[in-house]
Amino acid sequence: MAQRTASGNWSAKVTRKSIALELEEGVFTWQDPKRIAHLLKRSADTSTRRKVPPFRSAMSMLMFYINRAGKNLDENQKRILEQAKDELRALYGKG
Repeated sequence: MAQRTASGNWSAKVTRKSIALELEEGVFTWQDPKRIAHLLKRSADTSTRRKVPPFRSAMSMLMFYINRAGKNLDENQKRILEQAKDELRALYGKG
């Protein structure tokens, strides 16, 4: 059974209070995939708390959000976040 926190689901807490990355409020609701990717890259590159390389840290946070939102994620927003993954790969030269 999933553990719940006082403020709701543990996954919501992880998204809000990532140990590795500091993210702006609502980053995953933005409509610009390039902007999302650039923020994730900037956060990952400057983080002193991450335990994996910056690309992996940024991509993991994005994938975590997409996977936890699941079927509750609006199709248009899911498409934007999938594009943000491509933008992130391009920013890190991961073809």
